Parts: sequence; C-alpha cells; structure tokens
Amino acid sequence: MSATAARSEYAALLASTLPAVIRSEAENQRYLALLEELDSKGNKMTAAERRMTELLTLLIEDFEEKHYAFKTASPVDVLNELMLANNLKQKDMLDVFGTPSIVSEILHGKRQLTTEHIRRLSRRFQVSPEVFI
Repeated sequence: MSATAARSEYAALLASTLPAVIRSEAENQRYLALLEELDSKGNKMTAAERRMTELLTLLIEDFEEKHYAFKTASPVDVLNELMLANNLKQKDMLDVFGTPSIVSEILHGKRQLTTEHIRRLSRRFQVSPEVFI
C-alpha cells in the first residue's frame, strides 16, 4: 500500500470515528469498543488501523488515569489489608509490636510505625519495607 493510500485510509478512519479527548464514561466505553474491534483483527490490521489503535489507546489511558487513579495507601491501610488477607487479628501481631496497646495505637493511627516495626512487618508478610513508608 502506498503512503498516499495509507494516509487516505487513516483520514477515513479519523473521519468515521472523530476521536477527541474523552470527557465521559460513555465516550470511554465507545472508544474501548472501537479499540477491541480493531484489536480483534490481530495481524490483519492495516497500518492505518494500527495508527488508530495507538491514538485510541492514548485517549483511553489519559481518561482512565484521570478518573480511575489509585489513592495512595497509608502504612496503616497496608497493614490492615495484609492482616485481613491473612485472617489476622490484633492479638496475632504481638510478635511484631510487643504489646496489645502498641498494636492498638498503631492500628488506630495514634502511633507511627518505627523502623523496627517496619523491618518485622516486612519479614512477617514477605513484602518490601517500602510498602510501610
């Protein structure tokens, strides 16, 4: 296919889809459906269709990064989630914190994790210490 024909095909794709910055969930769903339709062609996709998938991907990623961003979890949130995932109660954390009162104070945000707590938690849950920082 010549460069002129590829540009013509791409121009036709642009005209038929009218891609623009996504501003609503409905538009996002429409572009996702278009992307899936193009992607289903696999190796049979033309150069123009590949360019269109790149553009749709950028538009979708931009929308989703702005609207579905993850909140940063606090160290206590991470600890609570790990305890929940491992079916642990406050009393099960005594080996890390030493006393029930320290466990309670940390879980209720009244006390910060120490470096030693982070080291023990990291070892206990086999995660990077960075998740508690």
